[in-house]
Amino acid sequence: MKIVFPVAGVGTRFLPATKEVPKEILPVIDKPLIQYAVEEAVASGLNNFVFITAPGKEALERYFSPNAELDEFLRRHRKTHLLAGVKSFYKKKFTYIRQEQALGFGHAIALAQPAIGNEAFAISLPDDLILSETPVMAQMLAVYEKYRSPVIAFMEVPPADVPRYGIAAGPFLEERVFAIEKLVEKPTPASAPSRHAVIGRYIMTPDIFPLLKKEKKGAGAEIQLTDAVVELMQRRQVLGYFFEGKRFDAGTTLGYIETLVHVALQRDDTRDFTRRLLRGLAHDEKL
Repeated sequence: MKIVFPVAGVGTRFLPATKEVPKEILPVIDKPLIQYAVEEAVASGLNNFVFITAPGKEALERYFSPNAELDEFLRRHRKTHLLAGVKSFYKKKFTYIRQEQALGFGHAIALAQPAIGNEAFAISLPDDLILSETPVMAQMLAVYEKYRSPVIAFMEVPPADVPRYGIAAGPFLEERVFAIEKLVEKPTPASAPSRHAVIGRYIMTPDIFPLLKKEKKGAGAEIQLTDAVVELMQRRQVLGYFFEGKRFDAGTTLGYIETLVHVALQRDDTRDFTRRLLRGLAHDEKL
C-alpha cells in the first residue's frame, strides 16, 4: 500500500518563518514533522511515499534525498550518526506531485491517482503528530484488513473545538470501530451529530477518486475530501476508528509549543532540562 502526504499548504500560521521554510520541516527539537510522519508510515509497513507539494516547497522535496557534500563533511568530522535517521530513507520510493493551485485537500488527494493506481492507499497529515506504542497507521491497517472498508481516524473533542473538525456519528461495530452514518465538515456545536472528530489519518479505496474529480466545492470554497467520503458512504461502508495514542496539533502555534514540550519530556537527552525549565517557569509565574 502507498501513502499520500498532502504537504502543499502555505503554513500561514507560522509566517514569516514559512515564507522560505516549509512548515513540514519545522523541527520538533531536531527532527522535522515530516520525518515523524514518514517514520510512522515505515513502522506500519509502508515504504512507497507520494508527496503532494506546491511551488516553493523544493526544500521539502530535497529533505529525503542524499546530500553528498554534507555526508562527506560529517564523515570527515566523525559525525555521520547525525544523519542516520534521514539516510535510512535514501533508497525508499518517493514520488513528488505538484499542486499548482490551492484548490483544497480533496483536490490534492485527487492529484495522487496516477501514482496510486487502482489500489487502496493511506493518507497522513504531518500536522497531526501522534505518539503511540503501536503506530496509528498500523492500527488502522489492521482494521482495514479485517473489514476491507475505508478507515478514518477519530478522537473525541470538547464542544468548543467541534467547528474546527469534520464530525461523524454512527453505530459501533466493536470497542474502537464504528460505521459512519453521518459526516459533517466543521459544524456548529449545536448542529454537530457528535463530538467524534476526524484526525489526519485515512485509509481510502480507489473508488474515492472519481468522486473527488467531480470538482464540487465545499467548505471554504475548496474541494473537500469529506464531501467525497459522504458520497462514498452511499455506496459502501466507511469506518471510523478511535486510535490508541496521544495526538498533537502541531499545525497551530500553541499546538506546536505543546508538541515541543511533550517530545522534550519524552527524550532521555532533554527530559531533565525540560523539567527544570518548567519548574523554574512555574516558580516565576507565582512571583
